[in-house]
Amino acid sequence: MTAYDPDNIFTKIIEGEIPCHKVYEDNETLAFMDIMPQSQGHTLVIPKSGSRNLLDADPAVLADLIQKTRTVAAAVMKATGADGFRIMQFNEAPAGQTVFHLHFHIIPIYEGVPLKPHAGEAADHTALGALAAKIRGAF
Repeated sequence: MTAYDPDNIFTKIIEGEIPCHKVYEDNETLAFMDIMPQSQGHTLVIPKSGSRNLLDADPAVLADLIQKTRTVAAAVMKATGADGFRIMQFNEAPAGQTVFHLHFHIIPIYEGVPLKPHAGEAADHTALGALAAKIRGAF
């Protein structure tokens, strides 16, 4: 497995070099809207500490991250009124990982609405900002 590269887009988001539509943040975790969502409310949850994927993550960080993912998923469901949700987590390029910083996808599912492709088209930032605010209000 390739080593973690701290010069990735998620590290730049954590450091504030690249803006995002935040829905949750504490000292260990950041959750924000996916800018190429597969469905309305698609949110990413990442640790602020660096790891490439599930296999090199510190077990304590991983335990905390999954708890926070659960908390964010509940807020996403409340804010969006989705019929269900998927938790996705990819490990290495052949499995679909495109950003090599550990992250979980929360993908709301709406009955009868197909998902868009992973890393498909960019969403409108005004709409993402409004939805992020609605999710923040659902905690």
